[in-house]
Amino acid sequence: MTDLAAITRAASAAHLDVMGALHEDGGTVILLGPARDFWPALKAGPEWQDGAPDPVDRWSLRVISALAEHMKAAALFPFGGPPYQPFLRWAMASGRAWQSPAGMLVHDTQGLWVSYRGALRFAGEIALPPPSIRPCDSCEGQPCMTACPVDALSAARGYDVAACHGFLDTPAGGDCLRQGCKARRACPVSQAFGREAEQSAYHMGHFHR
Repeated sequence: MTDLAAITRAASAAHLDVMGALHEDGGTVILLGPARDFWPALKAGPEWQDGAPDPVDRWSLRVISALAEHMKAAALFPFGGPPYQPFLRWAMASGRAWQSPAGMLVHDTQGLWVSYRGALRFAGEIALPPPSIRPCDSCEGQPCMTACPVDALSAARGYDVAACHGFLDTPAGGDCLRQGCKARRACPVSQAFGREAEQSAYHMGHFHR
C-alpha cells in the first residue's frame, strides 16, 4: 500500500494539496484542494480554454480521476450529485478543518480559503499524522469577525446571505468582488497561504450570480 508522503508528492505534481485525511469503513479518504500553483495550471488546461461551462469542476474531474487511476484509488467529488459526498463531514473529521468564529470552515494551512476539489479513497488504512490545532484558538483579535462591512458572518448568528448579496450589489462591494471576501482575506492563515486575486474574483462572481 502507498503512504501519505507518496500521495502528497503525486498530488503536488497535479497542482493539488492534500488538505486532510481520515479513516472510514476500513479505508482511507484523502481530501484534495488547490495548491498555490493551481490557478495557472487550471488556466492552461483545455477546460478553461474551450469556453464550455464549469471549467473548474471539469478540470478537477479530469485531473483527480487520472490521479486516482495512477494511485489505484477511487476518485470522489463534491459536485455531480445528488447524492453528494459528505465533504463537509470529512473535512471536520480530518483534524485539519474546523468551524471558524465567522461560521465558515477554516483550514490549518489555507485559512478561510477552504476549497475541496475532490478526494481519493484507498482500500486499507494508511498511517496518518495526529490532528492539527485550530488556528482560531490562538488568533489575536480574530480579525475575520470585524472585517465584513455588513457584519454578515457569524457562527453564532448564521450567515446573512441577503446582507452579503446586497452589499455586493453596491459600488463599495466591488472590492470584495475583485479581491475576494474581506473576512476571508483578514484571516492571518489565509494571508500566509496567499491566493491570486483573479482566482478569488472568479469564485466571487459565480457566488454573486
